[in-house]
Amino acid sequence: MQVLDRRKAMAIAPLLRLAFRPFFLAGCLLAMLAIPLWLAAFSGSIADWQPAGGWLGWHRHELLFGFGLAIIAGFLLTAVQTWTGRPGISGTPLAALALLWLSARVAWLVNAPWPLLALLELAFPLAVAALMGFTLWKVRQKRNYPIAVVLLLLAAADALSLYGLVEGHEGWQRQGVLTGLWLVAAMMGLIGGRVIPFFIQRGLGKVEGVTPWPWLDWLLLIGSPLVALSYAAGSALEPNLWVGLLFAALAAGHLVRLVRWHDRALWRVPLLWSLYLAYGWLAVACLGMALWHFGVPINPSLAVHCLTIGAMGGLVLAMIARVSLGHTGRPLEPPSGMTLAFILLNLGCLSRVVLFLFLPLPALWLAGLCWALAFGLYAWRYGPMLLRGRVDGHPG
Repeated sequence: MQVLDRRKAMAIAPLLRLAFRPFFLAGCLLAMLAIPLWLAAFSGSIADWQPAGGWLGWHRHELLFGFGLAIIAGFLLTAVQTWTGRPGISGTPLAALALLWLSARVAWLVNAPWPLLALLELAFPLAVAALMGFTLWKVRQKRNYPIAVVLLLLAAADALSLYGLVEGHEGWQRQGVLTGLWLVAAMMGLIGGRVIPFFIQRGLGKVEGVTPWPWLDWLLLIGSPLVALSYAAGSALEPNLWVGLLFAALAAGHLVRLVRWHDRALWRVPLLWSLYLAYGWLAVACLGMALWHFGVPINPSLAVHCLTIGAMGGLVLAMIARVSLGHTGRPLEPPSGMTLAFILLNLGCLSRVVLFLFLPLPALWLAGLCWALAFGLYAWRYGPMLLRGRVDGHPG
């Protein structure tokens, strides 16, 4: 039976053997192309072409619910196989799921009729949530149930953004995206809090890792969704002392984690310092939002871009660089060019958040260039790996 299953698995095209393959590649190609397209629209070069919700709405929505959700789907639908011991989605069902994601991206770009757009857009996160939830439920793995809940909440945030699109209400579109962003931040805190200290321990050859503090894990697990709900309710859209205190608690919690995880040796390992810096940007984003809610005259967009570029983009790039190596049977040594990609990503965040204060337009273009090059390097160096079978001859 095992031989037959192996033959079936090896007969599947390599790109469709596990979810990380199509979604990591497609997500990075979208990231690589979306920012130059947004900058071209911003400069007026393609003013005659308008996607659903206009270019600003498209930019906000697609970097989260297009790029971000693709990477989340690829990571979770691959990881759940390891977590549960049950086979992950592959072959024709995986191709159908990837096609659904792609169809939604095209629908947004060509401004498809809203019923079709809504159907395609919401079907994808709901399908991913259903697959995750069912697989976890089959083995009663309650520890990971919150992940399925966050996926459902992401679908709800996407629905709020779509409702704003249909009603022509730009504020609701923005509200839905901000809700979704802080739900992704919750997922980054949940998964990052588990894997980053483990990767540091393994990467540095340490016998013992950092002992988790359950109270801190619960604080961050509950606090980030509360922030997301405050955006959904509208209370976080204006300076609010209580929301500021919540952000301050989250910033402190993330900083405590960073201090506890730190080891000077990690700065010699690109796959480790890239993860560490990305998590650091998450703490900075929370701190920036806390200061804004406390009345400090800073633009909250700067904190949002700390979250989207530095934390989300940085964590995505670092995680997929590592996961792609492990799941294709390769040693955990990134190919040439990836250290440059990690540097470019962080330079892009610094440009968008710091240089922007002094040279706004050049900073936007520099940040866009750094972002596109960083994900372009991943597509160039990892694309062939994702399109070919594992080097050790195993399925997956």
